[in-house]
Amino acid sequence: MRLAEFILRDMEPILVEWDAFAATLLPGARGMTPLALRDHAQHILEAVAKDLATPQTRHEQTEKSKGRGPRVAGAPQTAAESHAVLRAQSGFDINQLVAEYRALRASVLRLWMDDRRLDPSGIEDIVRFNEAIDQAVAESVSHFHVQVERARNLLLGMLGHDMRSPLQTIRLTASYLAALNAGEHVSVAAARLIRSGSAMQALLDDLVDFNRTKLGLGINIVRSHMDLAAPVADELEQLRGANPHRRIELTVSGDCRGQWDGRRLQQALRNLVSNAIAYGTPGSLIRVSLRGDEEAHVHLEVANSGQPLDPSALGMMFDPLKRGPTDAERDERSLGLGLFIVNEIARAHGGEVTVHSHAGETTFTLRLPRHDPAASC
Repeated sequence: MRLAEFILRDMEPILVEWDAFAATLLPGARGMTPLALRDHAQHILEAVAKDLATPQTRHEQTEKSKGRGPRVAGAPQTAAESHAVLRAQSGFDINQLVAEYRALRASVLRLWMDDRRLDPSGIEDIVRFNEAIDQAVAESVSHFHVQVERARNLLLGMLGHDMRSPLQTIRLTASYLAALNAGEHVSVAAARLIRSGSAMQALLDDLVDFNRTKLGLGINIVRSHMDLAAPVADELEQLRGANPHRRIELTVSGDCRGQWDGRRLQQALRNLVSNAIAYGTPGSLIRVSLRGDEEAHVHLEVANSGQPLDPSALGMMFDPLKRGPTDAERDERSLGLGLFIVNEIARAHGGEVTVHSHAGETTFTLRLPRHDPAASC
């Protein structure tokens, strides 16, 4: 008896072993009924049996073994994909999902070998069966990952939204205490709360923006006509107050008028200067320059002294959740999202951000079109 026929004939004994193994995958399986544990197992096995009975070329077999089986455009989810969705929603982890397929593979082959003597056609069936299971694993893992990512992004979105109100209350209360002039100790404590609240707000803003990009929403900007020198100077004044131990110098040249989201560009500048403070030579000058060219762009640069960056790391500078070699104190103030957010803000404006590091100096440059490129299309 060929393997496809055996799977269809002995479906129930195979599913019983599936149920027994799935029940051991805790905590996800806790409280699940036998029907829920079995889930799409029968449909997966039926798909495998159908695959075994379908002629395939060597190339098709090789592609399936790599999880790249053919898909019909517009086709519904496969049984393996639907199974992954339900397992993710039930609290299984990805290792448990893959373990189910390992156990299924072992059960089918063991029960089949107990039922017959192996011959050349049986060897071919085993190869084809393993390729079909590999394809099912690839489909399940891919859909499981999508479900986990979606759940994580929704959680981050809710977390960012719900944290804003209590954080704002803390900052307003600290500002109120500072305004009371109730003595040096209260003023110092209030100032510490204000600084910590501002740092938490910056982290929260980065987290919310990162979450928007992962959900495919991108960075939201609202353009208005302005001279960019004004919001840049205002932001640097606030940064000097928060970092009195660092020298931050601004030079402005050329025409810096255009249509931008000033608040977003202040956020980008804040992240770049904070990065320079964290990774530059302590006590050194941080140079910020704003330059309008004769064409349709304005350039915002932030330069700091320090060890030049490894050329191999430059390509990853704007990847999310990346941090350089810092001490523990600096790590507490960063999620590794600052430069990623800068890049997303630049892209939202139709611009770009680049980094150059040589001769003991690192420079980040924002190149911004004066007007929305999409508006001229």
